[in-house]
Amino acid sequence: MPPSRRIPPVAAAVLAAALAPALLGGCAAAPPASSPPEAPMSPSTPPTPPPAAAARTLVLDVGETATLDDGSRLTYLRLVNDSRCPPGVQCIWAGDAEIALRWQPARGPAQEASLHTSPLQGRATATTFGPWQVRLEDLARGDAPKATLHIAPAGG
Repeated sequence: MPPSRRIPPVAAAVLAAALAPALLGGCAAAPPASSPPEAPMSPSTPPTPPPAAAARTLVLDVGETATLDDGSRLTYLRLVNDSRCPPGVQCIWAGDAEIALRWQPARGPAQEASLHTSPLQGRATATTFGPWQVRLEDLARGDAPKATLHIAPAGG
């Protein structure tokens, strides 16, 4: 077996002092003075709701806007049509009412959708806006009825 070579203690101390800044420099480096600008989200990647986002129920008047947990806004635009059977009247069918909604994300273009009180004939009673599922739970009676909407993270 070949004899091992020992480094004299003074040389080892000089070598350690010379290498220490290079080896430990990454650990002690200060963070950059400014971070690069946040890249815009691509239109094909829907935003995700905050981790603490929870389902909730909103009651909106026509023209009213609610701000959701992610900063997006949901507006009840108008009553489109109401052919529901009036209270106290016996009808052949219950009828249907339709409302128009607009969702404006914090960044990006707004989206609009209509929701119905009746799912018959394939009518939508819920829609997905970005990371949110919005369902029409109830619609009061009248010319400008209050809409009760259930808002929940999509897919949850």
